[in-house]
Amino acid sequence: MAFLLLLPFIGLLWIPFYNQAEPSWLGFPFFYWYQLAWVPISSLITFIVWRSGKRSDDA
Repeated sequence: MAFLLLLPFIGLLWIPFYNQAEPSWLGFPFFYWYQLAWVPISSLITFIVWRSGKRSDDA
């Protein structure tokens, strides 16, 4: 499950993927809201990996 921690790095380090203004959302260009969307996504991924590791240690 630790491989999931690579998703935020891949999603945010590949800048040409999100280096554009459209589509905008609530007036924010894609460049900004895409990066901000990764904050809760990364937190959720980290929690999932942490919980899966914790269950493995308990067993």
